[in-house]
This record gives sequence, structure tokens and C-alpha cells, in this order.
Amino acid sequence: MDSIRSGPIGQIFRPDNFVFGQSGAGNNWAKGHYTEGAELIDAVMDVVRKEAEGCDCLQGFQVTHSLGGGTGSGMGTLLISKVREEYPDRMMCTYSVVPSPKVSDTVVEPYNATLSVHQLVENADECFVLDNEALYDICFRTLKLSNPTFGDLNHLISAVMSGITCCLRFPGQLNADLRKLAVNLIPFPRLHFFM
Repeated sequence: MDSIRSGPIGQIFRPDNFVFGQSGAGNNWAKGHYTEGAELIDAVMDVVRKEAEGCDCLQGFQVTHSLGGGTGSGMGTLLISKVREEYPDRMMCTYSVVPSPKVSDTVVEPYNATLSVHQLVENADECFVLDNEALYDICFRTLKLSNPTFGDLNHLISAVMSGITCCLRFPGQLNADLRKLAVNLIPFPRLHFFM
């Protein structure tokens, strides 16, 4: 958190919006969802509530998280379910990085992802699925990078997010909002995962 605050973009974040605990979830979905996440969720929801109250026309929420570790998968899905509970009529859009067997840190990543997907099916309206292995392939084959960093992968993810949200940010003939995106892309409510 301190590196974000002191970094080049640290000034765009409000200092009172940072919420953090003393320990992580240790690559364990249940710990992130039921233990560590449960201790922090009220403080996080207070920040979400405060930001939502400051909006003129709240369309919905966009969450970026990883499904491989314990915090992004466990606490991330807990946050999504709590936001859905409090704002049932608002759109919930996620950018979820799924683990890959070739690009993996720990052996429990598939379990964390499996437990998370159930929560995403129930509580999210749109899920943009990002695959680390595919991102590495793009870096190697298309961008011709010999040793891609997480910064390179994050840059690709930011390009995807920018493209998806372009119609929300710039006026034009195809003006849309989060709900219109969902209406035009999702054939059935539970089929809301985009690759």
C-alpha cells in the first residue's frame, strides 16, 4: 500500500479510501472469504458506501481481481456479494484474472478459482475473464518481448479495460452504459463470462 501511495499515481487515490489488514489470505480462498476478509469487509463497505453516495448517477461497480490467490478470490468474491446485497439494482462487472497451469505460483490456484466462479455466477452481471497464459503468449508472440514483467501483463489488461469502457467515457453514436453493454452481450443471465 505504501508503494502505491508514494508511487507516481499515488496522488489520484484518497488516503482515507485505503483499507488493509495485517496479514494476507495465504493463497486460501476460505481464509480470504471467511476469516481475513470478514474482518475487513465492514470497513471496505463503508468506503464503497461513501464513494457511492458521492455519485450523481451510479451505474454500477467494476472490480479487478485475481482468482488464483486467496485475497482476490476469497475477499474479492465476498466484496462482490456484499455490494450486490446492498446495491441489487446496480450492475456488477468484474475483470477476473484466472490461473493457468503453465503460469502458476501455487498448487491451490485451481481450487481458489473454482470456489470463486460459483460466487461470480451468482453475484456478477458481466465477467471479463483474463488468462495469464494468454497474456504471456501475447507478450511473447505479438509484442516480441523476451522476458515480460507483471507490468507488461498489467498494461495489456489496462488496454482491455480501456477498450471495454470506451463507450462509457467518450460521447458518440454508440453511447452506452454498463446495463446496455450487458443487454447486448449476454444471451442468458448466467452466461455472462467473456474471454
